[in-house]
Amino acid sequence: MFKERISDRFTNLFAIMIGTAIYAFGLHYFVISNELMEGGVTGISLLLKYVLNVPPSISTLAINIPLFYLGWKNFGKEAMLYTIFGVVSLSFFLWIMELLIREQWLIPFHTTQDYFLATLYAGISLGTGLGLVFRYGGTTGGSDILARIGNKKRGWSVGQVILIIDVLVIGSSFLYLPKEKVLYSLVAVFITSRIIDYISEGAYAAKAFTIISDHANDLALQITQELDRGVTLFPARGAYSGNNKEVVYCVVYRHETRRMRELITSIDPRAFIIIGDVHDVLGEGFKTQ
Repeated sequence: MFKERISDRFTNLFAIMIGTAIYAFGLHYFVISNELMEGGVTGISLLLKYVLNVPPSISTLAINIPLFYLGWKNFGKEAMLYTIFGVVSLSFFLWIMELLIREQWLIPFHTTQDYFLATLYAGISLGTGLGLVFRYGGTTGGSDILARIGNKKRGWSVGQVILIIDVLVIGSSFLYLPKEKVLYSLVAVFITSRIIDYISEGAYAAKAFTIISDHANDLALQITQELDRGVTLFPARGAYSGNNKEVVYCVVYRHETRRMRELITSIDPRAFIIIGDVHDVLGEGFKTQ
């Protein structure tokens, strides 16, 4: 069991590396070469690149370092492991892309006529990269950390916080970029979000877990501690065996699905798990109204 968990962790880290490599490629090949924008910390890094010519590989890591401290303090080292790895991996591959472009081993796609083509492929490449990162339990830091802190401390919706940050960052680019490029960037952001949805876990806001296990109390405790999610226990009786047991019910965000499955199987490999799509969630930890 221990060897399987180590193997799963290396698989996750390798997939996150592949995702950040694809994301870094799309950012340099399609976005930066055409002076398009992104949201969150990536958008701030792009503005620093366009205005002050600061390499994104440096600014992305520099901006995230204080956020690492906040995340570590609020969520602990285990929850931040994949996030830190994702950010460092992204900065590394951004540096690799900068090196390849500087040495002219990679010629970015630049257009002065068909921005929609650049926008389309920017959204596909960025969405594919981030989708892989999210699917295997990682993040690229930035606004995701702030959103999770806001959710934990104030009960704010994670999605709404990220959206507000993205709007503020992209909106500020109107001061430095032509408006048509900003509008194209919004199209790219929309395409990116759709691709992320389909690659990570489908285009739904959350997943509902119904778990039938002989270790219901252990599962409930670990889910509460590791994922900071509320858990409900329902009394139940097996129709065939006649044995009394408890059913665990929990709702998580789609990017937490894989981590949830790994947690369940690490405690009870024989657990019967039902995963359902949730179209909307109201309550603590999700939307408040």
